[in-house]
Amino acid sequence: MGVIRQIGLGLGLTGRQTAATVTIAWGHENLFDKPGNALLSPGDFVRHPGRPDWGLGQVQSMIGHRITVNFENAGKVVIDGNVIELAPVDAQPR
Repeated sequence: MGVIRQIGLGLGLTGRQTAATVTIAWGHENLFDKPGNALLSPGDFVRHPGRPDWGLGQVQSMIGHRITVNFENAGKVVIDGNVIELAPVDAQPR
């Protein structure tokens, strides 16, 4: 399936959900066996081609071949970008 691990949602000190964004410096591009994933960046909307039931997802971070995506119906999931090629979605969610 290409999932490395599923991350539970955490609550910060304020009782609100916490999130982190990772910025990758220039020259440290992600190298993928699935070339379409190299075009993705944090904030992009995607779908998992093998799991349409997960719904729309938003890329949270990309470190090496690991892509963390927050899906509507599955929560945060770490995808192995060398196994699964995520499908980009142009439309913003409602």
